[in-house]
Amino acid sequence: MSESEVKKVMKFYNMSDFLKGQSSKIITQLSKEDEAAFILKNGKPKAVVLSNERYERLLKAGIDILEF
Repeated sequence: MSESEVKKVMKFYNMSDFLKGQSSKIITQLSKEDEAAFILKNGKPKAVVLSNERYERLLKAGIDILEF
């Protein structure tokens, strides 16, 4: 498998990280790195946060996440 074929594993953050005032730091980092991350509550995925650039690319590719 070539380096370009290797899939990245999404990051994850606990809901408690947002309660501890880390939300601005987390969102800024995801935006800067153009990534997406799971938000977990009690160890289970509850939401996904992604950079606006990544969202815009999905829309340009014809994928509207609001349709599903």
